[in-house]
Amino acid sequence: MTVDTRAVVDTPPDPAVPDVRSGRVVGALAFAGMTAAFTQTILIPIQGELPQLLDASSGQTAWVITITLLVAAICTPISGKLGDMYGKRRIALSLLGVLMLGSVVAALSSTVVPLIVGRGLQGVGMGVIPLGIAILRDTLTADRLGSGIALVSATLGVGGALGLPISAFVTEHFDWHVLFWLAAGLGAGLASLTPLRDPAAAAGSAVAE
Repeated sequence: MTVDTRAVVDTPPDPAVPDVRSGRVVGALAFAGMTAAFTQTILIPIQGELPQLLDASSGQTAWVITITLLVAAICTPISGKLGDMYGKRRIALSLLGVLMLGSVVAALSSTVVPLIVGRGLQGVGMGVIPLGIAILRDTLTADRLGSGIALVSATLGVGGALGLPISAFVTEHFDWHVLFWLAAGLGAGLASLTPLRDPAAAAGSAVAE
């Protein structure tokens, strides 16, 4: 008996599969941008209380806010270059690992110096933003690229805006260290997402590695 395999050979690829994969990539990278931006603003609602909480001067506690922005400004262009050299997803996951480490250090700190160190490490995580946009350029088709980049870029404002009410609610009802455990949990959940870990999950034929 012969088996007619033409139905299998001639079956066109399902056009919905690339759509699903590209949606997952955009969603994961948007979440990455939101998480990184979230860490920038989580201490602003209690900035005035930090000298009392940390038993430090206002000048010292000001570095808790400033160091994150300073490190982010330095590391963002460097992360893009490292992504070109060693793979965008690999570097993005490494930056998320540093962000989680910084969150844990900050969560365990009770004085100003360890908190400044932890916040500086959190600032490294902002490098996932340009890497995310670069990954989109490698994986999305031309007709989806513009909207994908716009969405990921918009998460900077969304994540920063969410950080303010969330941190205000958390600090009102819980210990302020919970903010950093929350940031660490977000980073861990983000690092486990398949589109960031597995290049084969990306849409299109290009691989961002």
